[in-house]
Parts: sequence; C-alpha cells; structure tokens
Amino acid sequence: MDTSAADLEARQLGILRRIEELELAAEQRRLEALSISDAEAEVEPEGTEVRFSALLAARGVRDFAFRRVPADYYDRSLEERREILAANSVSQLCKSIVMVNTKAAADVSDCSNLKNSKYYVVIVQYMARLNAETIKNFLCTLNENQIPKKRFNMRLAPEEESCMLTGFVHNAVTCIGMRTNIPVIIDEAITKLDEDFFWLGGGEVDLKLGMRTSQFLKAFNPFVVNCS
Repeated sequence: MDTSAADLEARQLGILRRIEELELAAEQRRLEALSISDAEAEVEPEGTEVRFSALLAARGVRDFAFRRVPADYYDRSLEERREILAANSVSQLCKSIVMVNTKAAADVSDCSNLKNSKYYVVIVQYMARLNAETIKNFLCTLNENQIPKKRFNMRLAPEEESCMLTGFVHNAVTCIGMRTNIPVIIDEAITKLDEDFFWLGGGEVDLKLGMRTSQFLKAFNPFVVNCS
C-alpha cells in the first residue's frame, strides 16, 4: 500500500472513530436527560409547594398552609370541604376565576394595563354569587369614566384560555405563581372575615393553599371590590 493510500485509510478510520465518539456522547446526553426528567417527575408532587412557598416568602407572606385533598373533593358539600381543610367556616373557602373583557377595544389584548386589562383574576367565596356588573362599574370608575361602559363586558374565560394564561388547569387555578401577570380582584367580603384567613386553589387539583388575608393584601395589592 502506498503512502497516500495509507494516509487516506488512516483519515477514514479517524473520521469513523470521531463519529462513534459523537454518537456515544449524544447517547450519554440522552440518558442523562432521561435521568433528570425521571428525577423531576419523582419530586413533582412537592414541587408546587416548594415554588409557592418561595414566592410567598419573597413577598413577605409568612402565615400560609397547604392541604392535600381527596380526589372527590369537588363532589363533596362545602361543609365537608371545610372539615377537610380544617377551616373555621365555609366562608373561608374561595376560588380564583379568570375573567375576560369580551368588549375590550382592539388595542387591549393583554394585561399590561392594570386599570384596563383584557383579563382579570377574581377571587370570590364559593358560597357567594359573582356579580360581573359590579366589576364592570368598578373598572369604569377606575378609569375615571374615560372609557365607555360598552367597552366592558366581563365574562368567564374559556377553560383553555384560562389554562394558557395561568398555567393551571380547572380546579387548580390560583392567583399565585401565574404564567401571566394578570391583575387580581378580591371580593371585599373575603377581606372582612373575622378569621383573617382564606383558602383557595393551590396550583394542583388536589392541593389547596390557605393564607392570612391581611398578608395577602399587603403582598399582592389586589383590587378590593364588592363583587358578590
């Protein structure tokens, strides 16, 4: 074999070895990624609690608690749910609802303007009936009546839209740690509870989050509206 042929063969062998090394390295990275995914899957149940705890602590909320609830939690009466959460009364049981302004002007498409947002998260008691008209009137006043009332029509956002905006599925929606910074409205009745404590969704269907109302108001500065 002449020198040129030998050199060519050596280069080819070198290329083949390099390809083999790259393939092995790629396989190793794939296996490592799978291992990481498996590890994350194992800790996922407590991941939400850890994340929310950090968010709340960073905002100065110190008095809060998590409760895991049974799969049939939402099939039970409010009194049964109260017992599961060890709440003082059913009036402390609240939910977060994503509402959309279906009559907003064309240039109002996101949540960048807190006073005139396309979406709002409304916290209301389960025992109460939400009054969308009072929210409409509040927003008109908030904007000093510079926006016509016909530009406000607050309705429940579709479930898919709510999930996309918050990152939470139905019955897990909460105003804590949302994917989008949606302005929050809390019903005034909740802020007047004697217990100074309320419960709401915890980011997972079977996880509930309770916290001191006064600390929540100070930390998140929501709009307080008589909307029930």
